[in-house]
Amino acid sequence: MTESTTVSAEKDFVPGPITLLGAPGVGKGTQAKLLMSTYRIPQISTGDILRTNITNGTSLGKAAKSLMDQGQLVDDDIVNAMVRDRLDEPDVICGFILDGYPRTRAQAGYVEILLGANRHQAGNQADRGIDLPLVAINIHVDENVLLRRITGRRTCSNGNHIYNIYSNPPKQKGICDVDGSVLQQRSDDTEQAFEERMNEYRAKTAQVVSYFSNKEELFQNVDGNQSVEQVNAAIVDALHRLRQPKNT
Repeated sequence: MTESTTVSAEKDFVPGPITLLGAPGVGKGTQAKLLMSTYRIPQISTGDILRTNITNGTSLGKAAKSLMDQGQLVDDDIVNAMVRDRLDEPDVICGFILDGYPRTRAQAGYVEILLGANRHQAGNQADRGIDLPLVAINIHVDENVLLRRITGRRTCSNGNHIYNIYSNPPKQKGICDVDGSVLQQRSDDTEQAFEERMNEYRAKTAQVVSYFSNKEELFQNVDGNQSVEQVNAAIVDALHRLRQPKNT
């Protein structure tokens, strides 16, 4: 099969709803952008829709802002409702990539019920991407590798170029190769911040991985210790396998 044939086949492939799972720093955002480019489907970030609701002053946005102003987390009911409203928009018809959702087991159960209701309303005709069940791709990276990825990350003062002092260091220590600006470490790229994020992941999001791993027909582990291109190829292969028609 030639490269042009492969590209054409990918454009014709209907990916349906996807959630990328994995610990902080595994590369979910990078892989989501590659899938967006390949399949022309939106990345749905709960952070983005939260900010949009707050900016637009929707009832959900007001409720979320009230909780945030009190220093509280936005609860599952509000987040679920925002996701539900976002999935009513027409750009999700061939599928979408969930970013930062589901973050809890309750959210995972909710979105499955929501998408199941969509299929029921469509008369169980999975001819649209959104009418397919949600598939979960879990990107696994060794924790010590994640630590080096995050604590080694440096960004130039202009914010346009990213390095890693372990795997992709600049030619001159602390200086951007491209524009000569000083390289900086983000405040949340410290070992302490990483451990806090990992503790939250273990307490909540790891349960989502467990939830989906029990549904073998909708779940696939992918080795994230590989190059970006290799991880992307593994995710695409997993999507094709998971979307194969099942014998009934």
